[in-house]
Amino acid sequence: MEMPRPDQAVLDRREKIAAAMRSILPASSVVTELQELQAFESDGLTAYRQPPLMAVLPETTQQVSAILKYCHDEGIKVVPRGSGTSLSGGALPLEDGILLAMGKFNRILDIDYEDRCVVVQPGVSNLGITRAVEGNNFYYAPDPSSQIICSIGGNVAENSGGVHCLKYGLTTNNLLGLEVVLIDGTVLRLGGRHLDSGGYDIMGLLTGSEGLLAVVTEVTVRILPKPETARAVLMGFPSSEQAGECVGSIIGAGIVPGGLEMMDRPAIHAAEDFVHAGYPLDVEALLIVELDGPAGEVDLLIEEVSRLAGENGATSIRASNSEEERQTFWAGRKSAFPAVGRLAPDYYCMDGTIPRKKLPEVLRRMKELSQHYGLDVANVFHAGDGNLHPLILFDASKEGDLHKAEEFGADILRLCVEMGGVLTGEHGVGVEKRDLMPEMFSKTDLEHQQRLKCAFDTQGLLNPGKVFPQLHRCAELGRMHIHKGQMPFPDIPRF
Repeated sequence: MEMPRPDQAVLDRREKIAAAMRSILPASSVVTELQELQAFESDGLTAYRQPPLMAVLPETTQQVSAILKYCHDEGIKVVPRGSGTSLSGGALPLEDGILLAMGKFNRILDIDYEDRCVVVQPGVSNLGITRAVEGNNFYYAPDPSSQIICSIGGNVAENSGGVHCLKYGLTTNNLLGLEVVLIDGTVLRLGGRHLDSGGYDIMGLLTGSEGLLAVVTEVTVRILPKPETARAVLMGFPSSEQAGECVGSIIGAGIVPGGLEMMDRPAIHAAEDFVHAGYPLDVEALLIVELDGPAGEVDLLIEEVSRLAGENGATSIRASNSEEERQTFWAGRKSAFPAVGRLAPDYYCMDGTIPRKKLPEVLRRMKELSQHYGLDVANVFHAGDGNLHPLILFDASKEGDLHKAEEFGADILRLCVEMGGVLTGEHGVGVEKRDLMPEMFSKTDLEHQQRLKCAFDTQGLLNPGKVFPQLHRCAELGRMHIHKGQMPFPDIPRF
C-alpha cells in the first residue's frame, strides 16, 4: 500500500481534527481556510507570524472542556487566545496546533455591588467592566494602555497591570475567583465572591501562567468605589535622571499615588502631537502623578509632591483642576504607544522591571545602549513600580535593523536583571523573553517551574514553546529511578 505524501498526511490529519471539532461546535466556529486563518497568525508582537493548523471559537465551558479532552486524548497542541494584544508572543499559534480563540466568551454574567464584585466571561474587555459599573460610581482598577480591547482572560494569563497598579495592584490583587478547564477537560472552580479561601493558592498560581496550565472560562473580579477626588499633576524635568530621583523621593516620603508615570522627550512630543494633552515641550522628562482620596487630603498631597518635584529640579508643575483635564493628562500617556509609532516605521516595545532607586542609573545605561546600537529609544513606563517600557525605534525594511532592535531589547532586559529587577512586569515571557530566562533563573529554578507545568499538563500540549527555553520531559524532571529497564508509573505520558 502506497504511503500518502507528507503534505497529504497533514491535510488528512487536519480534516480528521476539523471533523471532530465540528462535532463539538457549529461548523462556522471551526476555521480552516488559510485566508481566514491569517486573522489569527500573530498577536501584538507583530514581528512574528504563523497561521495555526485551525482556529476554533467555542462559546460555552462545556465546549471548551470537550475540545481540550479531545486534544488531550489525541495529543494535539492547543494555544489559547484572548484579544491577541499580547506583546510577548504569548498567543502566537503553532502550525501543528489548534488555536482556541475565546472571543465569543464576551458576556458580563453578574454585577454584585453588595460584595463589590463582577462575574464575567474571559472575552470581556478590561474597560468593559468599568463601563458596566461606572454608572454606580464603581470601577475596575487594573487599566493597561490596551484596556479598550484587551480581554480580562488575557489579563489573568499575563497578570496585567496598568497606570494605576502602583496603589491598587495588578490583576492578581483584584481577582476573586476563576473557572478554568484543564487540558484533560476537567472543569475547576477556584475562589469566588468571598475574600479568602482555604487550601493552596492555585488561583494565584494560574494568574500569570501565560496559558500553560489551564484555559480560563469565567472570572470574578473585585470592583472599587470611585474615590471622592482624583487629580493629576504634570511635572517636567531637565533630565530623565532628575525625574527618576523625584520618583524615589515621592515613594520615600510615604506617598503612594494612584498612578506615577514617566515619559521622556521623544514620547512627550509624540503624545502631545497625537492627543494635544497640554504637555510641556521644553523638558527632557515628564512625570504624571495622580493623587486620590478625600479632597482635603488630595490638596495636601499635591502640595507635598510639588515641593519634592521642586527639590529635584522640576521646571514646570501643573495640577489638573477638573475631571476633564485629568482625563486629558492621562489620554496622552495612554496614547503614547500608538503616538510613538509616528516617529519611525517600526518600534519594539520592551517590558522589564527594576528597583525604583535604580531608575536614574538604568536610564543612563539605556542611553549608552542606544548609542551603541545606533537606534533611538522612547521611554514610557510605570515609574512608581519600576516597570519599564522602552520603545526601540527601527525600520524593518533596513537590513539588520530588526536584529539590532532585538539585541538592544535583550540587553535592556539583561540590565534589568543586573540591577536586581526581573525580565517582565506585565507583558509576560512568551517567546520574546523565553531564551533570556536563564539570565534570571538557575537550572534548578527552571526545573521546579516545569514541575508545576507537568502537574497540570503532562504531555506539554497547552501553549508549548512559550516561557521555557527548553521544556524537559515530565519523567526526566521527576528524577525517577529506572530499575531493570522499567520505569515506575508507566502510564505517565512522556513528551
